[in-house]
Amino acid sequence: MSGPQEEAVLGKAYDVALMRRLWPFIKPHWKLLAAWALFMPLTIAFELAQPALFRYALTEHILRGDIGALPLDATVYMALVLAQGGSGFCEIWFLQLAGQRTMHALRIAIFDHVLAQRAAFFDNIPVGRLMTRMTNDIESLNEMFAQGAITLISDFLKMVGIVVIMFLIDPAMTLLTFTTLPLLIVLVEYARRLMRASFRQIRVRLAAMNAFAQEHLSGIKVVQLLGRASTASKEYDEINAGHRDAYLGQIRADSAMYAIVEAIGSVSVAAVIWYASGHRIETIEMIGIVVVFIEYTNKFFIPVRDLSAKYAVMQGAMAASERIFQLLDTKEWDGGEPRERAVDKKPAVAGAPALDLRGVHFSYGAEPILRGVDLRVPQGATVAIVGATGSGKSTVIKLLTRLYERDRGAIELDGVDLRDLPLDDLRERITVVSQDVILFAGTLADNIALGKPYTRAQLDEAVERVGLHRALERRRADVTEKVAERGANFSAGERQLVAFARAILRDPELLILDEATAHVDPEAEELIERGVAELMRGDRPGHEHKKRTTLVIAHRLSTIRDADLIVVMDRGQVVESGTHDELVARGGMYAALERTFRRHDGP
Repeated sequence: MSGPQEEAVLGKAYDVALMRRLWPFIKPHWKLLAAWALFMPLTIAFELAQPALFRYALTEHILRGDIGALPLDATVYMALVLAQGGSGFCEIWFLQLAGQRTMHALRIAIFDHVLAQRAAFFDNIPVGRLMTRMTNDIESLNEMFAQGAITLISDFLKMVGIVVIMFLIDPAMTLLTFTTLPLLIVLVEYARRLMRASFRQIRVRLAAMNAFAQEHLSGIKVVQLLGRASTASKEYDEINAGHRDAYLGQIRADSAMYAIVEAIGSVSVAAVIWYASGHRIETIEMIGIVVVFIEYTNKFFIPVRDLSAKYAVMQGAMAASERIFQLLDTKEWDGGEPRERAVDKKPAVAGAPALDLRGVHFSYGAEPILRGVDLRVPQGATVAIVGATGSGKSTVIKLLTRLYERDRGAIELDGVDLRDLPLDDLRERITVVSQDVILFAGTLADNIALGKPYTRAQLDEAVERVGLHRALERRRADVTEKVAERGANFSAGERQLVAFARAILRDPELLILDEATAHVDPEAEELIERGVAELMRGDRPGHEHKKRTTLVIAHRLSTIRDADLIVVMDRGQVVESGTHDELVARGGMYAALERTFRRHDGP
C-alpha cells in the first residue's frame, strides 16, 4: 500500500492482471454475462439492418414509384426498431445485474477485510482513504460494466460490422471514407495521454478531499469551539480548487475529442458525396449507396466520439481496481511473527495464572513504549494498573486483546500463548470496558447485544444490574429506545452504563476496565460499582461462586484501593507492585500517585 500521503494510480486503461484478480468476483454471475453476450450481437444486428432496409425501400420502392409496398417496409422497419429496443433492454439488464452483483460481493470482501485488521492498520491508513476505496472506487468499477470495457466490446463489434457491410457494398468508397482513420488514431492517443495525466491528479485530490473532510467532521467540536472553522474552510477550498483544476485536462481532451471526431465524421460524409458525384450519382443504385453510407458512417463515428469518455471510465476503473486489490492485499502485521495461525482451541493449563506477561516489549514506531513488562495475574484476582499518562497502561490492554502484536516477550491466558488462541475465542474470553464508549445508530437493545442472540429478558436483566433502567425510567423508555448517530441522545454516564451492560451479557473470563468510570457522575458511579461487583463475582455455569479475574486501569482511588494487587508502571516498565497499604507504606511512586488520587477524588 502506498504511504498515507500518496495515491498510487494505474497508468494503463486495461490491465490483464487486474482483470484476472477481478474475475473471481465476476465468475459466479457468468450466466448473466452469457445472456448479455447472446443479446449483444442481436442488438447490433437489428441496428445495422435498419439502414440496409431503408436503402432497399428507397431503391426498390420509393425511387421506382412503388408506393404500395411502403406500408410493409415501414412495418418491417418498426419491427427492427422494436426488436433493437427489446434486445438492448435485455442486454443492459443482464450486464448491469451482473455488475451490481459483482460490486456487492466486492464491497462485502473489502468491508470484511477492513474489519479483520488490527488497530495498527488504521494508524497507517486514513479513514477518509478507506471510505474512498469502499465507495468511490467501487463505483468506478461499477461504471466499467455500464459504459466501460464491456460496452467497448459492443462498440468494437458494431464498428467491425459496419466496415464489413460497407466494404461488401462498395470497397472503393469504403476505403475513401476511412482515409481519415490515421488522424483519428493520433487524436485518440493524444487524448489518452492527456487524460491519464489529468486522471492521476483527480484521484490524488479526491482522496485528499475525502480525508480532510472526514478528519474535520470527526473533530467538529474542536473545530467549532477553538475557532478553526475559517482556517479549515480555506484549506478545504484549496484542496477543492486543486480537484477542480485537475479536471481541466480531462475536459480539454474530451471536448477536443468530441469536436474533432464530429468534424472528421462530417469530412467522411463529404468524401462519400464527392466520390458519388463523379460516379453515376443519377442512378438509383448510387443514390441508395450514398444514403446507406452516410447512415453507416454516422453510426461508425458515434462510438469513436464517445471513446474519450469511455477511456476515462476504463482509466478510473483500472486505477480503482488496483487500489482495491492493494487494500485487500494489505495486512497490518509485517513483522517476523505470522498475523494469525490456524490453530485449534487449546485447553487451559491447570494451575496456570489467569494472565502472565513475561518480558513484553512493544513500540508503535521507533520509540519503545513497553520495556520488558512482567505481570502475573492469579485466577480470580483483581489487579489494578496505575501510572502517569504515557506509562504504557493502555498499551498493555491493546496487546492483551491483540489489537496490536507484541514485539518480544510472552503473553499467556490460562497458560496458553495468546497467539495460539483463535482471535475470536480470545475476544470472547476477554471483555474491555473503556472510557470511550461507541454507540451505533439503531436501538438500545442492538447496542447492548451487538449482534449476539440475547433474549429480551437477558437484556432487561443486564440493564437493571448496571442501573441503566433508572435512566430509562426517567425517559419513560426501555431497551427499544432509539439511539441517534454516535449515541448523541445519551449522556456520557448513560453510554458508560451501556458499556457495562454489554460486559455483563458477554460474561467474560477476564474483565478489563480501562478508565471505565472516568466520565460518570457520583450517582452513576455508585450504580456502576454495584453492577461491577456482581460482574466480578462470576456467574457462568459451574462458576457461580468463583470470583472473576479483573484488570483495572483507573485514576479513582475508590476503584483501586480494594484491588488484590496494584501494579505501578513508569516509562513502560513495572516499578512497584503490592497491596494498597503495602505500597503506601513504602513511600515510593504509588504513595505520590495516591496523594494525587486523593486530590482528584476530593474529600
